[in-house]
Amino acid sequence: MSSFDSSAARRRPELKTGKLPRGVEPAALPATTVSVVNVANALTGFRLLLVPIFLLFLFAQGGHNETWRIAAWGAFALAAFTDRLDGQVARAWGQVTEFGKLADPIADKALTGAALIGLSILDDLSWWVTLVVVVREIGVTLLRFWVIRHGVIPASRGGKLKTFLLSVAIGLYVLPLTGVLHTAAVLVMAAAVIVALVTGVDYVRQAVTLRRSALAAGGVGGAVGESISEPGDGSRPVGAELRAPLATDGPDAR
Repeated sequence: MSSFDSSAARRRPELKTGKLPRGVEPAALPATTVSVVNVANALTGFRLLLVPIFLLFLFAQGGHNETWRIAAWGAFALAAFTDRLDGQVARAWGQVTEFGKLADPIADKALTGAALIGLSILDDLSWWVTLVVVVREIGVTLLRFWVIRHGVIPASRGGKLKTFLLSVAIGLYVLPLTGVLHTAAVLVMAAAVIVALVTGVDYVRQAVTLRRSALAAGGVGGAVGESISEPGDGSRPVGAELRAPLATDGPDAR
């Protein structure tokens, strides 16, 4: 550790221990203060490993065996749980790394995309639904990379609602449900698609606004660290001296 890092650790114990006091956002700390080998990143890696396992269960014995579909639901539910857990661990223990910022959204998109495409291949979900959601997810991710030099687009309440609805809808579609329960799955999926479209348009608006503001302020140098968010979402701007972190739609973006 350099003399600068040592002095910073003495002034701010959370840089040395990984523990953050209440109210401190891990994204506001340099990512290099925490080893890439940590619990939060292990949970993210575990979620990535669950994706092929989920697909194996989903397509087992033709894809419509009740036992295997329930097993696929269990794998999906576990992966979705780790999505929430790794964010909580990263925030509580200050385990924020560049790897985590990149791998977390990749794992989320891989899980969601694999589930939607798999259900469409099995003719359980219309392809247009899968295409709308997948294109939206990829588009939002590309938007974040497009403006990453200027600032961060924080996860909005609408984005968090979309993630919740989509997870519930996929889980219901994976289960071998019929009758009223299947109708409930269709309604939840419809709500998820609507929220995905609305929030997708809003992310485009935020990205364009952020980029225009950055350029008006004199380029990257005058705008790094700025952020925009929906009113009341509690987001805080990252300091101009820090690199803007990637954010996801999930409730535990890190």
